[in-house]
Amino acid sequence: MNPPSLVVAAPRSRVDHLWRLLGTGLSFACFGIGAVLISLTLFPLIRLLSWNKARCRSRIQRAMHLTFRLFVWMMSRLGVISWEVQGRERLLQPGQLIVANHPTLIDVVLIIALMPEVDCIVKQALFRNPFLRWPVVWAGYIPNRDSGALIEDCARALRAGRSLLVFPEGTRTVPGQALALKRGAAQIALAAQCQVRPVGVSCRPLMLTKHEPWYRIPPRPGHWRLDVGEAIAAADFCGAPGGHAVAARRLTQELAARFAPYAQACSWV
Repeated sequence: MNPPSLVVAAPRSRVDHLWRLLGTGLSFACFGIGAVLISLTLFPLIRLLSWNKARCRSRIQRAMHLTFRLFVWMMSRLGVISWEVQGRERLLQPGQLIVANHPTLIDVVLIIALMPEVDCIVKQALFRNPFLRWPVVWAGYIPNRDSGALIEDCARALRAGRSLLVFPEGTRTVPGQALALKRGAAQIALAAQCQVRPVGVSCRPLMLTKHEPWYRIPPRPGHWRLDVGEAIAAADFCGAPGGHAVAARRLTQELAARFAPYAQACSWV
């Protein structure tokens, strides 16, 4: 006869897995439907009540921050995810470039849920989306266009005292592969001469990764850890032989070294 604990554990495990699967699906369904609804109601109302462009941008970003907080709260309450943050207060300093590694689909959601106001770089396709075009315009988000114009747009936002969130990998990390950071984040920091704030993101066990469907959930809820690190001064990398190109490469290498432990901390178990 099997021990009673083994007889009970298997059904509980199956029920838990099914609950988290349904919870994950429900969370993303609510996210998608909610995005359309607030884009047609709340955001236009905020725009109508905010004739000043800067005030409108601030209010739209704060509204997005609150909706992302609600989404993260929902996933946590449903038992789909858990998360912790170290050094959150460092994110609230204005005029800094927030740079994070990108292991999962919801990294941007988690970070914006911590920051009432932050600019972002978004795909140009969003500016052609009939539901999302105007919200991203009103929020002051920056379109991902040709590199020269993009760097200048980002540097202008930072010089104006706004913070900017960038994922230097450009896409989610493929599990098991080394981080491949592009130099765009470093070039933005050097152009703006700003502080760079690295945010190390890890998830264990892994879920919502690149090339994996949302319904491939791990045996237990994924736990995210976000570590907001010490700032890096872009000015410290200037003035060395080799000019701007060498400075951008050195700053990118520094960021890669900061993020390497977090890539190793992400695993399927």
